[in-house]
Amino acid sequence: MRKRLFYLALFAAMLFQSCDDAAPTAQPQSETKAFIRAADISFLPELEGRGTMLYNGTEAQDMITTLKNAGCNTVRIRLWKNPSGGHSGLAEVKALSERARGAGMKIWLSVHYSDTWADPAAQTVPAAWQNLSFDGLKTAVADYTSEVLTQINPDIFQIGNEINSGFLWPQGNLTTQEAQFLELLASASTTIRNQSPETKIMIHFAGLDNAEWFFRKVKKTDYDYIGLSYYPVWHGKDLSVLYNIISSLGQVRHKKVILAEVAYPFTLDWNDWTNNVVGLEDQLMPGYPATPEGQRAFMLRIKNLVQQNEYGLGFSYWGGEWVSFMGNQAGNGSTWENQALYDFDNKALPVMDIFKAE
Repeated sequence: MRKRLFYLALFAAMLFQSCDDAAPTAQPQSETKAFIRAADISFLPELEGRGTMLYNGTEAQDMITTLKNAGCNTVRIRLWKNPSGGHSGLAEVKALSERARGAGMKIWLSVHYSDTWADPAAQTVPAAWQNLSFDGLKTAVADYTSEVLTQINPDIFQIGNEINSGFLWPQGNLTTQEAQFLELLASASTTIRNQSPETKIMIHFAGLDNAEWFFRKVKKTDYDYIGLSYYPVWHGKDLSVLYNIISSLGQVRHKKVILAEVAYPFTLDWNDWTNNVVGLEDQLMPGYPATPEGQRAFMLRIKNLVQQNEYGLGFSYWGGEWVSFMGNQAGNGSTWENQALYDFDNKALPVMDIFKAE
């Protein structure tokens, strides 16, 4: 009861926030939007390069075909500036985007503005930009953003990945260089708007805590979608909190909200010698066991929660392709194998049902 009263009070407070706190130009989206049923497939070229086969039943099948037939309408792909191993670089991402677009799917790019993983703990500036002045960095961001648009022209352009504390550190660190972070964000956003007005712009935050604070900070940025990462192991197991955050962000910011990353295990076992992120019973959601049906049930619950929310526009399953493709004794394999969309025989799991249109 105390928790319920807290959320009622929070909701009431949201209704009476000052006009200054609201987005300055955005209006509620009244037009009908297709619900986004997406999967991140960023590891797929690396899997295929190692000869890994994925199956739909007993038939070997391209993952893009399996997803399309299941009802998936969008693929999310990460993009790194100059990755050391070549994977997730512009050439590979362009080729993967063309395959998915050829199958009739929309393209959502997660542009990290880094040569490697960017997340709340690390936002490393690309090596080629490390010695640039701040003005030079803004120009590099604009030029690179323009190049990505020219080469791929995605339907959704996500500026940065999980930029809770900014991106392009140290110059774009939100906690120490807030004004510069906002200028860098605007450099990318303005470039997208001017060059590709039809492309939707997403800003992506990991988790629920401090999400409202963060999106207040970026309220003057020109963007379309709020993206949230939600993993129970890190972001809490109370789905009412998730629902209420989607509602409050959507209402106050006049934006649609998409779960940019979500996943759940189908087992607590392992298929290589790489420690998995989720491997303990107490990391699970109550009522949703780590079984194929438990995984499916949890993800259907998430899909319905977003779909039934006035401001929810979709979800993306993360790591669905990240099976243990480096061998079952690899110590540097997959930390996500038990949360993939495929079992340990690389066969598509019942969770594929989440991509159905209904």
